[in-house]
This record gives sequence, structure tokens and C-alpha cells, in this order.
Amino acid sequence: MNYKAGIVSLGCAKNQVDAEMLLYTLRQRGFTIVSDPAKADAVIVNTCGFIDSAKQESIDEIIELG
Repeated sequence: MNYKAGIVSLGCAKNQVDAEMLLYTLRQRGFTIVSDPAKADAVIVNTCGFIDSAKQESIDEIIELG
């Protein structure tokens, strides 16, 4: 079965680089990458956990995706 994955990247430029690395690895493992989280079998929320506002943004995004 070909699983579909999506990534929501929040935060700094380093998070964007990390997200690109995750996307590459997922593709190498046979995942199809989709830009619409609603069409994904799994969604990764990639964010910073060091800043309180970033933590809240992550929580809000996860709730919205759920």
C-alpha cells in the first residue's frame, strides 16, 4: 500500500530545512507527499518547542488538523 504523508512546518528556517530532510526520507521510503493534510494518511507537525508561543501554535495546528 502506498501511504500519503504531509508535513506542516512551523517556526524558524531550521525547521524548514528539517522538514525538507523529512520529506526526502519519506519519499525514499515510498511515501507519496501531499500538500493538503486532509488527503494524507499521516501528517507531521514540525515545530519549535522552546518558545511558549511556538508551543501554543503547534497545539492549535494539531487540534485544527485533528
